[in-house]
Amino acid sequence: MSKQTDSVGDERAAVGGGTNAADTADSASAAVSGAFGDGRESFPIIVHCHLRWDFVWQRPQQIFSRLARNHRVLFIEDPVIAEGEPRLAIDEPYPNLVRIVPQIPQHLAVNADKDAEIFLPQIKKALDEHPLLAGRFEQPLHWFYSPMPAPGYMGQFNAVGVVYDCMDELANFRFAPPDIADRERFVMSRADVVFTGGYQLFESKSRFHDNVHFYGCGVDVEHYGKARDEATEVPAAVLAAPGPRFGYFGVIDERLDYELIAALAERFPAASVVMAGPVVKVDPNELPKHENIHWLGQQRYEDLPAIVKGFDVCLMPFALNEATKYINPTKTLEYMAGGKPIVSTAVADVVRNFTPIVDVARSPSEFVDAVERAWRQADAELIAQGIERAQNASWDATVESMRNDVQQAIWTDVPAQAAA
Repeated sequence: MSKQTDSVGDERAAVGGGTNAADTADSASAAVSGAFGDGRESFPIIVHCHLRWDFVWQRPQQIFSRLARNHRVLFIEDPVIAEGEPRLAIDEPYPNLVRIVPQIPQHLAVNADKDAEIFLPQIKKALDEHPLLAGRFEQPLHWFYSPMPAPGYMGQFNAVGVVYDCMDELANFRFAPPDIADRERFVMSRADVVFTGGYQLFESKSRFHDNVHFYGCGVDVEHYGKARDEATEVPAAVLAAPGPRFGYFGVIDERLDYELIAALAERFPAASVVMAGPVVKVDPNELPKHENIHWLGQQRYEDLPAIVKGFDVCLMPFALNEATKYINPTKTLEYMAGGKPIVSTAVADVVRNFTPIVDVARSPSEFVDAVERAWRQADAELIAQGIERAQNASWDATVESMRNDVQQAIWTDVPAQAAA
């Protein structure tokens, strides 16, 4: 059964009506809590993720920082290049979440299957002997964000079930491995449940699996709401940029429209375009060099509300290409929680999920005009609607609903939540 489960509050009507599944998660979970001794309430989780835990705080971190409250989590990252013999770096970067970062010399870094051949024995040994791991990951749930490691690791940990959480169409990203689509078909053929981070992804993956659930953006309203707090101080790096400030935070990669960013800077030479985030998969030397574009680099998650407070308009200047066809930007609700006007290009999931709160532009000139309109005369009513929308889209409720979907897929007597 494919299910449209949108974590964004009142959007249930747009999806097709019914009760928001996330809203009833607590009661459904409570119905089985403590009633069974088969591990359904406290199963450990082994997750393979292509994103570093210490990278930009996004979907994997939001989900697993919450699941770690009740489940032991082993977060296995992709290998990094390091001199010496292949080895594992093991630490606990978050309470109840242990991270493994395989270290491999360049000459042995061949492909994902070779990585698994090298590191699977080491991981199994660590699961038996390492003080952070020994005896803590029996019969885990096996969770994949990237399908690349799946053939080498699936079936190796006596898992009770398999989850594929598809947050992006990774095959469309720059430098994607040529066999990633085949590996995705492999993991989907063996997954008990598939989650997607966007509605376009939900429609796509539902053609290949009968238990797909759409969980879009969630938001930590308390955190991003600090942007509306008078006591929050805007960072000096943002204050140094002359106002008005048109700002973006997030990964700076092939998904952004750099010609559009340059056009915005040229249209308003006295204003500042503030871009806060790490530069990935694009050459920093090819970024626009306008004096009024400020590239701040990667920022701490704790500082993002203060950065947003310094923006007059929040930007989502995405290019419309294969890499953005399926995205559902998490920052949309984060901007909303900060109480800011938002202008975006016409990304499909933004158009479907977030208009009219987000002003969607369908051409460069429309985008620039919309930014000026939002700056000079922000719509207070739409901003208030955005804050309310964010307040109804907590990550806590989203994650609890996902957890219930997993329990249903593995233990068929778990009561279902209301679904669209």
